[in-house]
Amino acid sequence: MRVLPSAEAIGIDVAETVLARIARARAAGKRFLLGCPTGRTPKPVFAAMARRLLETKQDLSHVVLVLMDEYLVEGARGELDYAPSDQPWSCHYFARVEIADRLNAAVPRGRQLEERSIWFPDPRDPESYDARIADAGGIDYFLLASGASDGHVAFNQPGSARDSRTRIIPLSEATRRDNLTTFPVFGALDAVPHHGVSVGIATIADARAAVMIVMGESKRETLWRMQRAERYEPDWPATIIHECAVGEIVSDLEAASRSADDLR
Repeated sequence: MRVLPSAEAIGIDVAETVLARIARARAAGKRFLLGCPTGRTPKPVFAAMARRLLETKQDLSHVVLVLMDEYLVEGARGELDYAPSDQPWSCHYFARVEIADRLNAAVPRGRQLEERSIWFPDPRDPESYDARIADAGGIDYFLLASGASDGHVAFNQPGSARDSRTRIIPLSEATRRDNLTTFPVFGALDAVPHHGVSVGIATIADARAAVMIVMGESKRETLWRMQRAERYEPDWPATIIHECAVGEIVSDLEAASRSADDLR
């Protein structure tokens, strides 16, 4: 675990790591699969990447964005389908606007992320996502974020099995409240979808390397829970960071400033 002064400092630090790994993959002639969350936590990372890319014009054409999840809403025939991609709280919108558009604006054509290289789990066939990832060589680096109130990762709720894979998940009220905080544009808890399609705990653990980013006062408890754990604890899914082959927790001062005694 490392503690950095601010969210901006975390963004710069993690961005340097991601871009260095992307460059090494390019030099080796390999694709680079980057596991991505949405929401507030990864924004400083993508902002720092974009600033750096303006200077370097680094090639991103071999990068695949492996999105962790997406909200599901009821379709016209009653089936669960992706949330509308034009809604600012949808993961498709975040991937396009906050990641792809931002990074691609910093590099010339021919070096940009390709639209076909932005992946999402399919609610009609969730299990195929893990197979697709495996066939592509596996996730090289996973950016992770934890829910403040219950430690959920992606849409994996407390109680998620260690061997769980990509699947449709009913969202708990705690997770939905966290998501309302992340996306105030929802307006009210009733507007937050009740289901999502999400990678599983095992999907995350299979990554070659991962970083759990923890920022802000609201994340003090999740940081303490991760520090206290030594392995995956189903009642706090963020503890999966301990079972990644190469795992790291990076926190800002606000999240790290409260003692364990205060949280008991």
